[in-house]
Amino acid sequence: MTSTASKPRVSIGMPVYNREKYVGAAIESNLNQTYDNFELIITDNASTDRSEEICRFYAAKDPRVKYYRNPQNLGAAGNYRLAFELATGEFFRWHPSDDLASPNLLERAIQILDQDPSILVAYARTKLIDGDGRVTGDFEEALHLMQDSPAERWIALSRNLRLGNLHYGLSRREILRRTGLLRNYTGGDFPLIAEMSLYGKFYEIPDAFFYRRMHPEAAHTLKDSKDLMALFDPRKRNSLFLYNWMHLGANLKSAARAPIPLAQKIRIFVYEGKRVFWSRKEFCNELVETVRFIGRKLIRS
Repeated sequence: MTSTASKPRVSIGMPVYNREKYVGAAIESNLNQTYDNFELIITDNASTDRSEEICRFYAAKDPRVKYYRNPQNLGAAGNYRLAFELATGEFFRWHPSDDLASPNLLERAIQILDQDPSILVAYARTKLIDGDGRVTGDFEEALHLMQDSPAERWIALSRNLRLGNLHYGLSRREILRRTGLLRNYTGGDFPLIAEMSLYGKFYEIPDAFFYRRMHPEAAHTLKDSKDLMALFDPRKRNSLFLYNWMHLGANLKSAARAPIPLAQKIRIFVYEGKRVFWSRKEFCNELVETVRFIGRKLIRS
């Protein structure tokens, strides 16, 4: 499918940091889309390997590729947000610099979004691949949320959300702009995905695929909490982070500001209260850790 439109209808944001081994294949999987009226916005987070060289090669070869290099590492959240801020298309999707997409992903997603304005995001099914690109299995996203009720979508999402691939689907950019986007702390994509469910339906494309690469350098392999925090925001490496409380606060704030009926908001608040009760041990443990953290700081001072 070819378009002569001067302004791209789709923007793809590709945040990059030290991905010389995979970024070329990631770029090509986007350039090979059957729908070609798009811009590929690459935001390089001050990579120290050959990522810049590779990205500039593609930018020089294809005018759809736009390369931006950050003077310093903004953290994953800041880099993702920058890619979104630079977008100009009606529709937007993020694409990680180590993952792949089937050639028909954009074409199928556009068809779905054009047919039904109540759908916020059309996302492809997920296949897991290894470092060499071999398919190792299917990941069942289970986020085909076509309920009319925002609260029902929220509750269904909270029960099924695991890997967090939803924001790699194609979304309506102006609606996505109303959200808090990717938060700058560990698991910051989960509050975004939850908030997205308040603004529209999620449609799973059965015949298009997102290939998520599971390799030793991927973010999911980080085990140390400080490393995880630094991934999202390097300035917060040594900060105290209450995962459950921060995510709860983000979720409540998202529901409070969403343009949905009060009854829907109350239903979400009640459900979140139940989740706190169900996970009360984890919430209490974080409060205990807070007291210990403050105590250690007082002793040092």
